[in-house]
Amino acid sequence: MKLGIMQPYFFPYIGYWQLLNAVDTYVVYDDVNFIKGGWINRNRILANGNPQYINVILDNPSSNKKINEINIRNDRFCYDKTLKTLDLHYRKAPYYEPVRAFLEPVLKFQTDNLAEYLFHSIQEVCSYLGISAQLILSSSLDKNNDLRRQEKVLDICTRMGAGDYYNAIGGKELYDAECFLSRGIRLHFLKTDDVVYEQVNSGFVSNLSIIDVMMCNSREVIHRFLMQYSLE
Repeated sequence: MKLGIMQPYFFPYIGYWQLLNAVDTYVVYDDVNFIKGGWINRNRILANGNPQYINVILDNPSSNKKINEINIRNDRFCYDKTLKTLDLHYRKAPYYEPVRAFLEPVLKFQTDNLAEYLFHSIQEVCSYLGISAQLILSSSLDKNNDLRRQEKVLDICTRMGAGDYYNAIGGKELYDAECFLSRGIRLHFLKTDDVVYEQVNSGFVSNLSIIDVMMCNSREVIHRFLMQYSLE
């Protein structure tokens, strides 16, 4: 079984979905510490040719809390503001109408919990893109929560019977292939190739939110993008 593990992010870039598409089972790491200033509750879209942040507004976020311990400000104003921003900058995008219709109920999903909100959005985008990986919240697993970093990942892999573990290339310095092999697990690092497409009123800005990819490309084209990576 091919396994991936990653924190939940707010409509993350194409590489996140490539990893999801490459594995059979994907553990969404919701019971690790929240990272302030990271990508958990924000991402970037394109606004007049420049990157602009969109956000999930949080109540009292703290790096001392787990992701699933943080609440969001779930009110109509926050989501209407995001939708109006998308309307302003993507109305001329070729797939604006179907993607806008898809995004509205996802953005307005009713929960006060950040992890639940992000998990739901990941499920919905997977469905839209045709990604079939089984999604599991890490907080639902029977595991040793006293372990840290590599040992914690190895513990999850072993308990779930993974034969292959896939990680984003950014984690290459964190994990040792020999340690994984000693447990009968092959370690792979996924590196996203250049994924270039025509954006709205712009040259090309890479690594924007999947929202930008969806607004500008058909699902068939995005399926090809999901395969544009190499393994190390």
